[in-house]
Amino acid sequence: MLKEAIYHRPKNNFSYAYDKDTLHFILQTKKNDVDTVAILFGDPYDWENDKWQTKTLEMVKSGSTDLHDYWFAAVKPEFRRLRYAFRCSDASETCFYTEGGIYSSPPSDIANYFCFPFLNQVDVFNAPSWVKNTVWYQIFPERFGNGDPDLNPDGALPWASTAPTPTNFFGGDFQGIINHLDHLEELGINGIYLTPIFKAHSNHKYDTIDYMEIDPQFGNKETFRRLVRECHKRGIRVMLDAVFNHSGYYFPPFQDVLEKQEESAYKDWFHIREYPITSEPKPNYDTFGFVGSMPKLNTENPEVKKYLLDVARYWIEEFDIDGWRLDVANEVDHQFWRDFRRAVKAVKSDVYILGEIWHDSMPWLGGDQFDAVMNYPFTNSAVDYFAKNKITAEDFANSVIKVLHMYPANVNEVAFNLLDSHDTPRILTLANGDLDRVKLLYLFQLSFIGTPCIYYGDEIGMAGGHDPGCRACMEWDESKQNRDLFAYVKNLIEMRKTIPAFGNDSSFKILSADNETNTLVYQKEAEQGRVIFIVNNSGMEQELALPNTADGENCNELFIGASIDEPFSRTQRQAGISAKISVSPLSFRIFEFKSQV
Repeated sequence: MLKEAIYHRPKNNFSYAYDKDTLHFILQTKKNDVDTVAILFGDPYDWENDKWQTKTLEMVKSGSTDLHDYWFAAVKPEFRRLRYAFRCSDASETCFYTEGGIYSSPPSDIANYFCFPFLNQVDVFNAPSWVKNTVWYQIFPERFGNGDPDLNPDGALPWASTAPTPTNFFGGDFQGIINHLDHLEELGINGIYLTPIFKAHSNHKYDTIDYMEIDPQFGNKETFRRLVRECHKRGIRVMLDAVFNHSGYYFPPFQDVLEKQEESAYKDWFHIREYPITSEPKPNYDTFGFVGSMPKLNTENPEVKKYLLDVARYWIEEFDIDGWRLDVANEVDHQFWRDFRRAVKAVKSDVYILGEIWHDSMPWLGGDQFDAVMNYPFTNSAVDYFAKNKITAEDFANSVIKVLHMYPANVNEVAFNLLDSHDTPRILTLANGDLDRVKLLYLFQLSFIGTPCIYYGDEIGMAGGHDPGCRACMEWDESKQNRDLFAYVKNLIEMRKTIPAFGNDSSFKILSADNETNTLVYQKEAEQGRVIFIVNNSGMEQELALPNTADGENCNELFIGASIDEPFSRTQRQAGISAKISVSPLSFRIFEFKSQV
């Protein structure tokens, strides 16, 4: 047994309160090194006849990567506090892994044991419950729909008349979104994420001029209020994009600094290293990247903090928005985000706080800052496997298991799972135009743990490379839309919402990942049943074994992804028990196992 590979970190992603009654524990060991693991635990004050009273619970293997096995147990402590250790066994020995070291038998001094001091309910990670059942749709407002040509900015071009560039405008606005809410409702969308809508110089609006004003090309505040109301009537939540890391070049306080230099009353609103201020060749003030037109805000400054927190509250109080997506969130200080959370939750307790972070984000996900982050580790793995065929089935399985163990389960349930965005090429382009690969991406995304997001136009087969190619005008001519793809995505969303084991209130488990056949089999399980997904990511037909039905179960096939000629409504074909089934190239089959009661 490789003892130095055994690892546990309390009060983090390996030991946390899942809800007000339940603690989750995870232990990491070297892959295939330990045969069984159990958790030994007890209340630190529970002694009888000078003997500490403990219980032992066998842990289950919750997943494996190429390097590690993960072991899981859920415990409901009677008095909400625990000391604990892990009993690890292989064929030749047993040891006890504790905070104080590794022992051949349980140490008598409980000070050696790991400690969960008390399960305080206020410390439980508590994201809005509605997010778990939300399917998001990201809209780049300038390119979604032109509903009021009178608002067109100077030089705006006819809709979709040419390719997008970093500087051209087509007149997208709020009325254009309102006009097409039927499209979103038909698809099954119940959350909209809007990239910035505030007054700005660019077409992307990430260079804010005034955080309290709507950009005139989109409409006015009354139109925005109507958009939110129309969305809410249809059961659609609305999330706005906040750029609090940096402002735009034409933000009045920055213009004041440019004019007055070190005499400006706003000089401490930014991170200026020297005077006079210069933007070329590299700015002598902190910016987003080295973009001189996006000066970084000093969120430690009390005046800046007050201004931005007033902004955060205002759009919730006045317009009843449901979420904030926070741009470049990892470069803003943690204390600001703690204050931000308190401020917005005081106005609307179930507002969703989403940070844009592309890497391991556990420092922001302790329940005191964000509800979720944009799950780019998921994105990168899914795109590499399904779209690009760049990694093996085992590599993909390893990455998925790593993603699921990166954060607590209650964090994973609201993770923002995107496939592409305004910052990346579109998935059809990433898949080199292969719609079957795009379908596999959607299948996995919409059956995975978390809250999925679809980038506008992907559902009808729009393509596009890196910015600005991914920011083309939405195609509203149905004769130019891929309606089969739309129907396919719509069907997956419906199943996610109506089949408990398909959706977010279920566990996820990879049953097999075969490099030779490039196939993946995974299971989602809920109290009402389980669903088996058999995915063929190869260019050849594959034959795989369908897992056995359990006693009292029947097995129905949901729909076959091999042919768009199949009806998109669920079928009730009886599946053979222990049957060998064929799966077409770049296709899948889905089987639902339910009790016959």
